[in-house]
Amino acid sequence: MFVPLHDTNPLKRIDFQYVTVGLILLNVAIFVVFQTGWVIPLDEENAAAFAVIPAKLMEGSPDAGTVFASGAFMPERFTLITYMFLHGGWLHLIGNMLFLWVFGDNVEDAMGHLRFIMFFLMCGIFAAVVHAWMLPESELPLIGASGAVAGVIAAYFILHPKVKVWVLALWRIPIRITAAWALGIWILAQFASLLVETEENVAWWAHIGGLVAGATLILFMRRRGVILFDKTRGGA
Repeated sequence: MFVPLHDTNPLKRIDFQYVTVGLILLNVAIFVVFQTGWVIPLDEENAAAFAVIPAKLMEGSPDAGTVFASGAFMPERFTLITYMFLHGGWLHLIGNMLFLWVFGDNVEDAMGHLRFIMFFLMCGIFAAVVHAWMLPESELPLIGASGAVAGVIAAYFILHPKVKVWVLALWRIPIRITAAWALGIWILAQFASLLVETEENVAWWAHIGGLVAGATLILFMRRRGVILFDKTRGGA
């Protein structure tokens, strides 16, 4: 596998990727404040209340949800949003945010700020629904922005397949390849992982759901005049 570092693809329609940066800062802030134990520790039980648990989500009961010690009640369907902003550890967080940093700005550029927020959330929601639908009896909590980020990856792949991207191959070798190769390998790896035994703590179906959502939504949510499968290779 590879780690993305930088793409040579300048912004064309927006001055700055405010939403992309905002999402990264929000995810980091939530992790530092609630999940590291440094500020306001969030115990496992309360953390699970904000995660998507397929067995609970698929109950279909309007009363399904979590009652906190304070007496507050959160419906289970709200976890389709909250789960995206919790992560299982520093590596999980850094990996998702690095992909979002490298590829999110140009997808935001193609849509505009408001549409990109909607796009990100919709990809994350669909990813969780697909995960729950494929594993309806699972009681393992689903957390992380991976599904939403997978949607960003699919959109970037469709928008800019020829752009050059710097990546770390095998976590240590810097190489410069096209986005079609870099992201294509990542996308194929997600589908291939469904065919072999994999760790249960990796939500492959959420990744697939996010990819499908991103590839579909970019067709309708991009700005007028934005070309699909752009053949330019990006700036310097």
